Amino acid sequence: MNYEAVIGLEVHVQIKTESKMFSPVAAGYGHEPNTLTDPVVLGLPGTLPVMNKRAIDQIIKTGLMLGCDIAPVCKWDRKNYFYPDSPKNYQISQYDQPICIGGKLEIELPGPSRNVMGKHKFVALTRIHLEEDVGKLNHFDDDSLVDYNRAGTPLMEIVSEPDMSSGDEAYAYLTALKQIMICGGISDCDMEKGQLRCDANISIRPRGSDTLGVKVELKNLNSISGVRNGIDYEIQRQIKVVEAGGQVIQETRRWDAEAGAATLMRTKEMAHDYRYFPDPDLMPVRVNREWLENLRATLPELPYERQRRYFEEHDLPYTLTSVLVPDHRLAAFFEDAAEKCGQPKAAANWIANDLLRELSAAGIGIDESKLRPEHVAGLVKLVDGGVISNNIAKEVFVEMFRTGERPEEIVENKGLKQSSDTGELTAVCREVIGANPKSVEDYKAGKENAINFLKGQVMKATRGKANPQVVDQVLREELGKL
Repeated sequence: MNYEAVIGLEVHVQIKTESKMFSPVAAGYGHEPNTLTDPVVLGLPGTLPVMNKRAIDQIIKTGLMLGCDIAPVCKWDRKNYFYPDSPKNYQISQYDQPICIGGKLEIELPGPSRNVMGKHKFVALTRIHLEEDVGKLNHFDDDSLVDYNRAGTPLMEIVSEPDMSSGDEAYAYLTALKQIMICGGISDCDMEKGQLRCDANISIRPRGSDTLGVKVELKNLNSISGVRNGIDYEIQRQIKVVEAGGQVIQETRRWDAEAGAATLMRTKEMAHDYRYFPDPDLMPVRVNREWLENLRATLPELPYERQRRYFEEHDLPYTLTSVLVPDHRLAAFFEDAAEKCGQPKAAANWIANDLLRELSAAGIGIDESKLRPEHVAGLVKLVDGGVISNNIAKEVFVEMFRTGERPEEIVENKGLKQSSDTGELTAVCREVIGANPKSVEDYKAGKENAINFLKGQVMKATRGKANPQVVDQVLREELGKL
């Protein structure tokens, strides 16, 4: 029998704020264990939570970016469970009245090749709700230690509909979501720091069926590629179980990336196991139109909207947009350079190829680079004005990146200006023609490519300073005299 997979993702995104969700204590990472705590975080008797408005702003902003309906009223609930990483033995969350309802996320599926745009689709969302994060357990051979520094940090849970069918789609979903979160300033989404965590719900059914199968939740997915690998593994595991005459059991399984396999953790809890009830210490949140519109005015251009604009306004190919768009800082760098030089395609090529190569070799980010958009714009103008050749421009680019010196200064100081002096170039062309009789014969015999060799020799003799257009003109004139 032919089977298809049905996949939904529950993604936790740690919101970037200065303080925690219900406490003024600082939110942070990498501090000494249990130093970012206070009586509220530790759930000591007599303490009361106070809402972090910045976190609420950020989740509303996320909902607007993802096309959600923003609830006019949402409330807080206690999700009860007993585990060492929860000092209060409950988590403040949202159950039946979340702040963001519905919505959708645009994703791009892999194309037939790396340089070809894939198919786009929208994955429906169920809800986005806000809650507080729990602590972190550190396991050793003989004991486990708990660090409450992360406890209480604002956390969004973004729940998708069971709207995906492969590990590749889940990979595309998380990639697109991460780009939007970073672009909107919601989160840095560093999975190594626990800022983006994902659980996958996976089931299979006969292809074409409308009935959902029994789902299995997959946890411990520590990278976006790990999510894809874990889902692909689980799909095949479930197919084998069914084809062997067994039944898939609703359970939670742990993904082991090193072993490339999943193991049973526990049977799945149901909602009633958490004994949700309204938090008596927190008032409901009412979102009025003014609050909503003020946040709407701060929304950034979403990545795929930006990509479509680059197609339409700048006529950039997919090979360039697919490099520029995912990184909003790189996209902003490009737009600044393009505006300064008026040649977006040329600027995009220098940034997507040469700048990224130099950044990678230096092991730094774009914010640390001495080379700025005005450097790229100046270089484009020098090439376009015939002051330097493309080959010389590459040399200038490396020097700009290394020193931060402006391109005009480098060209002047190193004497790199392109020569268009026909008298000087005529003499060089005659020398090259005299030294390469075979290429001259080939050209006169109708082999047009032979002139390219001669051009190369002229460029070599002038150390790349000759104007290629003038060289082509002079060579043809001199060869025509023979």
